[in-house]
Parts: sequence; C-alpha cells; structure tokens
Amino acid sequence: MKITFLGTGTSQGVPVIASSDPVCQSLDFRDKRLRTSIFIVVNGQNIVFDTGPDFRQQMLRERIDHLDAVIFTHQHKDHTAGLDDIRAFYFKQKMDIPVYARKPVIEHLKTEFSYMFAAKKYPGVASVDIKEIENQPFQVNNTLITPIEVMHYKLPVFGFRIKDFTYITDANFISEEELEKIKGSKVMVINALQTQPHISHFTLEEAIEVIEKVKPERAYITHISYKLGFHADVEKELPENIRLAYDGLQLNL
Repeated sequence: MKITFLGTGTSQGVPVIASSDPVCQSLDFRDKRLRTSIFIVVNGQNIVFDTGPDFRQQMLRERIDHLDAVIFTHQHKDHTAGLDDIRAFYFKQKMDIPVYARKPVIEHLKTEFSYMFAAKKYPGVASVDIKEIENQPFQVNNTLITPIEVMHYKLPVFGFRIKDFTYITDANFISEEELEKIKGSKVMVINALQTQPHISHFTLEEAIEVIEKVKPERAYITHISYKLGFHADVEKELPENIRLAYDGLQLNL
C-alpha cells in the first residue's frame, strides 16, 4: 500500500497571501500546505480521500491519471469543494466515478453540485456513482475499509482504517468504542490544528495523547495550521515515532 499526502493544511486562519506571519512566509517547503487530503494505492486501486479546493492542483502535482474511488470524511467545504474537477477522470475513464459518503455528505453534494445530479445534465458535466456508507465496514472493489466515527465539535466525521493504516482528520473527540477500531494500526494519521485549545480540532498535545493510547509504530500529524509553528521546530519536540506530515510525503506499508 502506498500513501501520498496530497495536502496537510487547513482553511483555518489568515490566507498565506495576506499574512505577514513568519510561518506563512517560511521558505521551508514543508510549511507550504494545501487543504488536507490523502491518496492511497491499494490492491491495484487508486483512492482519494476528500476533494478540497486544491484537488486539481494536487492531482497535477502528483501526476495521478486514474481514479477508482473518492471517499469523503465529511461535508465541510475545505474537503468537498473540488469535486467538480473529477471531470478529467470521468472523460478519460469513460465511467461514472464512484463516490463513497454518508447520507448527510451526499445531501450536501447534491445541493452544492446539483448540476452533476440533474436528470438532464449540461454537456461536459462529470457524472458520479454515489454509494452511501454507514458506520460499518464496506468494500471498494476488493479492498475492505472500516469507518471510524469521530466528532468534529458536534459534527460526526468519518476516519478510515485500511489494513494496518488509519486516517483521521477534523476531530476533537474519539469514543473508546471507536478507538478500539484503531488499535493495532501500524501507521496512524491524526489531526492537530495548533497548540492552543480549539472548539473542533485536537491540539498537538491532545493528538499525542490519542496516539499514546493507540500505540502505533508510527504516527503522522495532519490538518496543520500555521499557528502550530515551523515544521522544523515542532518536529524537534515530538516523540521519536511521531512526525509532522507534509504535502507530497509518501509512505509505503
């Protein structure tokens, strides 16, 4: 299984262009973060988790030319806004692109991208094959995926486990029952927005506490705000098995 971090950033905070914050002005490429998303190649399938506003740029950067499925964690704009850009894959592959999401996310997509779901589509519009998922294991062709329900303030969000890999973004609470689904993972990804408390995201300290409960061999932090600090400085303070993810980072499991 090959994992590529398409984006590790967030819409939280001021835009880079308008900011004089030192982290935003950093020349370290690891401090340049697009909206959070990952791309996984598993059992010969290409799966992307979330299509944020930077989806097209991310696909071009990684030279991804085939897509077998899109899986959504939740309906917030920074995770769904780029769905229209699957049209390149739709026309190249000559098939409806499978999209997996829970019911509230599907309803959001049908509202936000109503033209994609119209009975009579405008020429050139991509088409998707919607597959509703719930909090129980499902399959993308021959790959078993286990949802992990976490809370993003009051909004339920899905994390996902594939084999020994677990991916969680946009969370600030995980129940003990859901935490059990993660245990045994060799590699875990979890969000940590900043060091100060936040209403809907784990702080770095809180994320580390969750990682220590799960005890993976390796863990990576994603959905990072500029408020967390410089990549190089933060990594010096982390336990040896925990690293900050960065855009373009690739893992082979």
